Amino acid sequence: MSRLWEKGLPLDERVLKYTAGEDHKLDERLVIYDVRASIAHAEMLSSVNLLTNEDCSKITNGLEQLLHDFENGKWTITLQDEDVHTALEVNLTRLIGEVGGKIHLGRSRNDQVLVALRLYMLDAIDIVSHGIEGLCEALNLLKLRQGEITLPGTTHMQHAMPSSVALWSEAFIEGFEDIKEGIGNAKIRSNKNPLGSAAGYGTPGLPIDRAITTEKLGFEEIQVPVTAPQLSRGKAEAHFLFELTMLMQDLGRLSSDLLLYYTQEFSYISLADEVTTGSSIMPQKRNPDVLELIRGATATVNACLNECLIITNKLPSGFQRDLQRIKAPLFRAIDISIESVEIMSYLITTVEFLPQNIKIEEDLHAAEEAYKLVLNEGISFRKAYQQIAQKYSK
Repeated sequence: MSRLWEKGLPLDERVLKYTAGEDHKLDERLVIYDVRASIAHAEMLSSVNLLTNEDCSKITNGLEQLLHDFENGKWTITLQDEDVHTALEVNLTRLIGEVGGKIHLGRSRNDQVLVALRLYMLDAIDIVSHGIEGLCEALNLLKLRQGEITLPGTTHMQHAMPSSVALWSEAFIEGFEDIKEGIGNAKIRSNKNPLGSAAGYGTPGLPIDRAITTEKLGFEEIQVPVTAPQLSRGKAEAHFLFELTMLMQDLGRLSSDLLLYYTQEFSYISLADEVTTGSSIMPQKRNPDVLELIRGATATVNACLNECLIITNKLPSGFQRDLQRIKAPLFRAIDISIESVEIMSYLITTVEFLPQNIKIEEDLHAAEEAYKLVLNEGISFRKAYQQIAQKYSK
């Protein structure tokens, strides 16, 4: 086999292994997107008479067959392939002959990988957004079911003022809805078609039509000028990763609350047996591992954001191979976030608040008492504050 860039010169296997890195494994999730983009590219080439209708038909049918075969385990991306782009073209040429080599006219692996990543991120954004909707629905159902139960609101981990299951749930719902809006903004940044920018300087002499691939792939707009896509690499990824970091932080805080409420010292809630695990030595234990692991995952996703930002920091313009290393943290953060939202949504449906264990002390209403003095006696808030403070200091 031959890689797309080979010119007949030898390559040390150690160099291949290092430069390919994890790409042959990571790119498995990009196969469907590379096929979609390649079909759109072939149809565009045919539309501008750079590819015959017959050759276009052979290529598109071949690509669809390869996708079907990949999904059924008949081929995979190997280290020798390096990445999905070589694997796809090599397998296409094996399947339909020399005409398969015509697919790369007017594109580079640089815009090829970028368009596949953009399409993948657009789908991932929709999945995460749908997951957030499900989580908000689960929290809202909890509010409807037990919202009237009073909780002690805390500041500095000390009882402060009265709260409720409804107020507690609504705070997290608002936070998650805000994150969903932020993820929508990240989608705008990803919804630009880089295909046709090639290696970052266009395709001089070729009358390609980027509007055709933009429409076929469902992008909102063409990313211009042709030098912009490579300069933008890492930005859409970092934007999405930032919102995922915010999502995981709120999931971590929700987890921390529930972990505290589940302790024997609090016993504010019960969890269904099916969402807890046990101990290998202590027979009585039921451990809320899911919540601990979600809380721990916040660090991983935050690290993925930092990794993306640091990789792109101070790079010169144009394509740099450093950018290849963004894939791993991007994919890792997306996977963790989707899994965490899904499992938290399920766990919330098993939460049961136990009002008989929730103790509400009289001093929880101290601020309200001070307000009543102001309203009923016309004194200043500071004087009312001092009077109530003396009452509860005895």
